[in-house]
Amino acid sequence: MRTALFALTESGVQLARRLADAVEGGGTIHLPERLHGHIPSEYDVVYFSRLADVIKTAFSRYDALICVMATGIVVRMLAPYVESKLYDPAVLVFDEAGRHGISLLSGHIGGANELTRKFCAAVGADPVITTATDVTGVFAPDAIAARLALRPVPKSAIQVLNTALLERKEIAYYIASNLPHAAFYEAQLRAEEIQARLFRGEIPPVGADEYRVIITRAEDVPSESEPRTLYLVPRRLIAGVGCRAGVSEAKILRALTEACGMIGREPSMIDLFASTTVKREEQGLLAAAATLGREIHFYPKERLAAMIERYGLMESDFVRQTIGVGNVSEAAALCAAGEAGGRMALGKTTFGKVTVALLWEK
Repeated sequence: MRTALFALTESGVQLARRLADAVEGGGTIHLPERLHGHIPSEYDVVYFSRLADVIKTAFSRYDALICVMATGIVVRMLAPYVESKLYDPAVLVFDEAGRHGISLLSGHIGGANELTRKFCAAVGADPVITTATDVTGVFAPDAIAARLALRPVPKSAIQVLNTALLERKEIAYYIASNLPHAAFYEAQLRAEEIQARLFRGEIPPVGADEYRVIITRAEDVPSESEPRTLYLVPRRLIAGVGCRAGVSEAKILRALTEACGMIGREPSMIDLFASTTVKREEQGLLAAAATLGREIHFYPKERLAAMIERYGLMESDFVRQTIGVGNVSEAAALCAAGEAGGRMALGKTTFGKVTVALLWEK
């Protein structure tokens, strides 16, 4: 998950450091120029002159924003850019003393509620979560969607079902048996003490006064759905892959297995591979994609460079000297995700001579 941290004061910098230590990959800390030199060199730091400018860029660049400052400042900075709970990044706010952490935006689908609990535990703060379903202790369908990387459709049904939950009404869960990895979703729901019903063929008709969630393929979602039905559609998992010349298929498959294991998935759940055109003839990479039965898209260095600039991706000097750009795995995955972009499930991670990044499309 691409994470940006912001602080405005010296005491805020100290808390930002502690929070960054709890972020996988460390995240990028953003500080005003007057605080230059107040943080050790091992942290990835961006200095800014105007908070409004850097927040605007970060809102579309990162998956999560952690702000160590007054909530009012954050609300005013973000107001012009808030668009949809389906696409906005998670936004958390911490007071400088580290007493409270607030889940401010995208609590469920963006993952802000879970992140708030995680980072509050890391720094000893009290989590402040105001989402109605969380407050009442019920597991909302859109929270399930976020945890299982499913896209909720239509958006309007989210509120209908969450309201029903708050009124103590039951929600029935269905899973299409022809859905790839249906058993995985059934097991995940069972772990949350949710019993799902498998169905084959046409979507079962909705019962009287029934509220339901149906996990199925995107192409099977009807154009006009019943308002008490929320569909959860699997998001594509894109694997961006970079590798040294001559790496074997076995080593690439091993790297993919380890990478997927880090996010609780199997390599068979990868939908698409992405890499640089420099690797178009790399036999080990081509063989790995063929073994898993997936397409692989190759992108020229100009496209990769555009993604590096757009998302502020970290670059490797060695990779830049070798192929002309300093980031292959993350940049290629973002190219494959298209204009809508995606949420990074696993930032670029090196496994020997193979580098892998995993991205859920939005």
